[in-house]
Amino acid sequence: MRLSIRFLLPLAIALLGVAYLVTPLVDRLMMGWNVRDLDIRASLIARSVQEEIYNAMGDPTNRLRTDAFLTRMTQDERLYALAVCDPLAARLFASARFPAQLRCDAAVAHAGSRVVELDRGPVHVARRNMLHDGAAFGSLIVVHDMSFIQRRSEDTKRYLFYLLAGIAAIVALITVAIAELSWRGWVAGMRALLANPLGVGASGRLRHPELNPLAKDLRQLVRDLEGERAERRDAAQVTWSPEALRTILREDLKGEEVLILSNREPYIHERKDGVLVMKRPASGLVTALEPVVRACSGIWIAHGSGNADRETVDRHDHYGVPPEHPEYDLRRVWLTPEQEEGYYYGFANSGLWPLCHIAHVRPTFRSVDYDYYREVNLKFAQAVVQEAKTSDPIVLVQDYHFALLPRMIRERLPQATIIAFWHIPWPNPEAFGICPWREELLDGMLGSSILGFHTRFHCNNFLDTVDRYLEARVDRESFTVTLRGEETAVHRYPISIDWPLRSSAMDKPIAECRSAVRAANGLAPDAVVGVGVDRLDYTKGIVERFLAIERLLELKPAWIGRFSFVQVGAPSRSVIDEYRRFEEEVKAQAARINARFATADWRPIVLRAHHHEPEEIYQYYRAAELAFVSSLHDGMNLVAKEFIATRDDEQGVLVLSQFTGAARELPEALIVNPYDIDQCAVALHLALTMPAEEQRARMRSMRGLVAEFNVYRWAGRMLLDAAQMRMRRRVLEPGRFQRS
Repeated sequence: MRLSIRFLLPLAIALLGVAYLVTPLVDRLMMGWNVRDLDIRASLIARSVQEEIYNAMGDPTNRLRTDAFLTRMTQDERLYALAVCDPLAARLFASARFPAQLRCDAAVAHAGSRVVELDRGPVHVARRNMLHDGAAFGSLIVVHDMSFIQRRSEDTKRYLFYLLAGIAAIVALITVAIAELSWRGWVAGMRALLANPLGVGASGRLRHPELNPLAKDLRQLVRDLEGERAERRDAAQVTWSPEALRTILREDLKGEEVLILSNREPYIHERKDGVLVMKRPASGLVTALEPVVRACSGIWIAHGSGNADRETVDRHDHYGVPPEHPEYDLRRVWLTPEQEEGYYYGFANSGLWPLCHIAHVRPTFRSVDYDYYREVNLKFAQAVVQEAKTSDPIVLVQDYHFALLPRMIRERLPQATIIAFWHIPWPNPEAFGICPWREELLDGMLGSSILGFHTRFHCNNFLDTVDRYLEARVDRESFTVTLRGEETAVHRYPISIDWPLRSSAMDKPIAECRSAVRAANGLAPDAVVGVGVDRLDYTKGIVERFLAIERLLELKPAWIGRFSFVQVGAPSRSVIDEYRRFEEEVKAQAARINARFATADWRPIVLRAHHHEPEEIYQYYRAAELAFVSSLHDGMNLVAKEFIATRDDEQGVLVLSQFTGAARELPEALIVNPYDIDQCAVALHLALTMPAEEQRARMRSMRGLVAEFNVYRWAGRMLLDAAQMRMRRRVLEPGRFQRS
């Protein structure tokens, strides 16, 4: 004990000294980060006000109103003062508290920033050019109060010192404890712990119960460190982009292999009247995934469904896409007509789809369909093994078509990191219990390393379902499921879209899009237009949407002859009786409402029931006064986010169903219950009469969210989680996870 004390005191003193030296360094780093944040904030403020300032500069009588406008903006406690200078360095406008000693010609260098000491304390002064049509018409001087940084710095130094001091004491005590233990027993125990982090033997009992408290603390510490690392990475990643994904692959995954599996392929080749035609399917999944696989330069494995797909692939069933500039390989998997009928139209879309969507359509389960479903999942698992160049690829399995696939891949590639993402809602345990093969499906999904859903609600439903039907350990604090010693993390990854949209339609002015859409649909040039874009699917609430439009015309007859709603609806799964009946009902409802209200030169509903390319759809979004998304149940719904992304004019209104995942992210939309026809009609009237300024405020906020939380962030978060999981497994189970 005396030896331990002699060892403990110098170690504790040394660590406390380190804490004392590190604190000033961290303080300087924090100051640099804060100044950078103020620079970014100054740029955002300049972009936000430049339109208002430009309009005010042409009229000298606007001086008082503009000064008042700048003064109102400085009500933010951190924003101290604002001033506008013309190109000749003359001050035009200023807020009430703008310091007299700051002049336009000497405040700060051109488009730069610096810290200035005033009587009241230090302030951050930034100068930002303001542009109109690409030309600078003046500059904005932004003055931020830095007193909050000083307070934050003092708190940081104090808490950091206490933290490091505490860590020093803990490290010293742990070191002494290690010195007092038997070295051989300690090493044996730690080896057992690392070989089996749960400390559980085949019988289910603890092999080393005395190590259980340490194991629990170790697991929690690893999770905390991973969470902090993820948060720091998100904060540091200013813009999520294809290059950001490549950086993750290069730095966090060291360029490791990425395979993506989905039923639907991103490019389909068909031969019509002897002519080979390539088209892109109307699918939110394809919209979300293609930017990801382009950034990763991976391999996309999908069902080759086009009647000319076999004509275009090489001898390995590969096809380079996009065809004009290949960035990744599409590997096509071939199915027999019987397999496609049983697996896709049968079990997946007549069984799982209505089971997971609460849209009041009864699911149909047949054992022959399930046999084909299992057979096709096995065929895709074999394709993964054929395409994998290493023994531990990262495999992204997409959607409800492949619930059995993760387990099949795990059995063939035990070292693989498998991320399964469920793009549709997950029902409650009672609803899922209808499925005769519920245990097999859950077991298949839990072959994943990571299982993703759009919302926390769906994650909770899945954990409840596993808890109800499987003998597995469900940890609701860490959102993990352990089945037969294998752990699956269940996480929320809200999917999004590419940002900015890469489409020729975005190059067309709004006015040109409006004219083209109205001319193409036989509408008057001044017609007010709403738009809906969906597959003809009973979960999308298209009939309810038409009934709301009918109710709007009943309640507000002034819109008769003025407002037309264009429904773009690609036919979908017409082999299934329920879909054929639904398509007929949609057409019948549109015809009935048009017969009731239409005039010689106007009709309220324009139904475009055929396939449209993305550029055409984006043009409709840009041309419309509103978009109506009325899904009865939807995992996310990317139509809502695409509409927002196309509106760079910051106009247009989104009417959005409360039963979409998107409604949890976009509260600035007009949120409605699609079953409440009167409420939807009122929301349509509000959208059509909403002032331009309110539209701009709502759209600006939604565009900011979609830009920040884009598809690259969705994929990046999954890949970062995969990288952390791979690193942890290679540390804790080095014998098992060796690269081949």
